[in-house]
Amino acid sequence: MGGHLCCLSSFLRVSLLFFFFAFYFVSCRVGLAEGSYGGSNAGTKSKRKAVPVRHQLSPDFYSTTCPQVEQLVASVTARRFSDLPAAGAATIRLFFHDCFVEGCDASILIAPSSGGGGGGKAAVERDVEENKSLAAEAFETIEMAKAAVESKCPGVVTCADILAIAARDFVHLAGGPDYAVKKGRKDSRVSLPHKVKANLPRPNSTVDDLIRLFVSKGLTTQDLVVLSGAHTIGFSHCDQFVSRLYDYRGTAGPDPAIDPRLLKALRMSCPRSGGNADVVAPFDVQTPFSFDHMYYSNLEAKMGLLATDQALFLDSRTRPLVQELGKDKAEFFAAFAAGMDKMGSIRVKKGRTGEIRKICSKHLGAS
Repeated sequence: MGGHLCCLSSFLRVSLLFFFFAFYFVSCRVGLAEGSYGGSNAGTKSKRKAVPVRHQLSPDFYSTTCPQVEQLVASVTARRFSDLPAAGAATIRLFFHDCFVEGCDASILIAPSSGGGGGGKAAVERDVEENKSLAAEAFETIEMAKAAVESKCPGVVTCADILAIAARDFVHLAGGPDYAVKKGRKDSRVSLPHKVKANLPRPNSTVDDLIRLFVSKGLTTQDLVVLSGAHTIGFSHCDQFVSRLYDYRGTAGPDPAIDPRLLKALRMSCPRSGGNADVVAPFDVQTPFSFDHMYYSNLEAKMGLLATDQALFLDSRTRPLVQELGKDKAEFFAAFAAGMDKMGSIRVKKGRTGEIRKICSKHLGAS
């Protein structure tokens, strides 16, 4: 796959762009308090759906069957974070994309079979356009963690639980909160590509769209603001925000809610067309590798990367919490840990409704 060279060159591009941002903005920010989405839910009528069922999970689920599961996963995540820091944010994003589509069941991890979907259609969730930007490093990390766990506890721990543990590990490794991960999820027996588009936010989603989507998952407006704080680390490709720079909502001009300095810097890296598809920009132009609460201060300074991020400060329903979390890192950390626990409980599979895969990219029994 040429994986290490590819990852190294991508990381160098990320690092160079980050240092450009840091050089460009640091003098301007003195005195200021301190994945990514996929197309549009806007304009579609929301259908009232039942709130997802939440099954009882437990931090001690494997206490007798695989008591060392967290240490085994941690041995992989620590090494990956040291070698490939970008794998951290990528894995957190992978967890989000898994949970929001039919629940936290590792359905996003299933790889397409050699036969594909036929007729050019996506065969599994990760084939869908909205998921094609999910980083290979995240999938590889979960497979590595699963192999480590299988070597000590064969056929016991699910990929869904390993993904939840790994996401928590990366949050903490990047400087964020360390919280208990409840376990007991089964892996899904299916991966449903047609369920993806309607269940993920889009670059041009409105706050109304986002609130409706989160409510449909049993989450609140507060959870929306808090979990969006995961964008305190990580990067986004230009195609996720380029319309903000040149033709915001069909105006033939930039988004007025973007700081002119940020606009200039982003335009230098992301031309209107014909740019390098591998170029990425940090969600947090201040501390993209540190899990902190700077994301919210950036929104107050009109330096949110995605329109959906910046909209959280512009909307009167979400602005107060953005301002509150921007002032109090401890409050953000506590709220984020609680939000991840809630999200991690969405429509989990239990008992015979799921399986325990041996390889996360293959259903049990698949060749």
